Amino acid sequence: MSAAENASPDLDDAGLGAGFDPRAPIDPSRALAPAVVRLNEQRVARGFWPKIRKAVARVPFAADALAVWYCASDDETPSAAKGMMLAALAYFVLPTDAVPDFIPMLGYTDDAAVFAALLSVVGRNLKPRHRDAARRAILRIRDAD
Repeated sequence: MSAAENASPDLDDAGLGAGFDPRAPIDPSRALAPAVVRLNEQRVARGFWPKIRKAVARVPFAADALAVWYCASDDETPSAAKGMMLAALAYFVLPTDAVPDFIPMLGYTDDAAVFAALLSVVGRNLKPRHRDAARRAILRIRDAD
């Protein structure tokens, strides 16, 4: 197939959709599409607790990850914040990411950056009850080991 017979005719030469303006504000309704949020919910439901149990001793941001999980599970959390939290939690759970988690000293740095960015945007949604639940969960996990 030649370049003229582009497999994705709706994309321009840079791989961007027609009418894409990088200076335009991001439309949150597209970033938090219900199908993507549902997929992230499924990934987090399957993988969060096994991953956090393995990583709690090695991850300095474990308390934040757990507080985010409790906040994302809270019915009082706004849906936009919940969607972003689920995206960060799904990134933490996925075995393939920018820096593989098994690399000593570096493996969780990208996950930490994702959580730092997330907390700067939606951190005000984390309530003391979410942080308290996270602390209790860490104690339970450590006691079980």
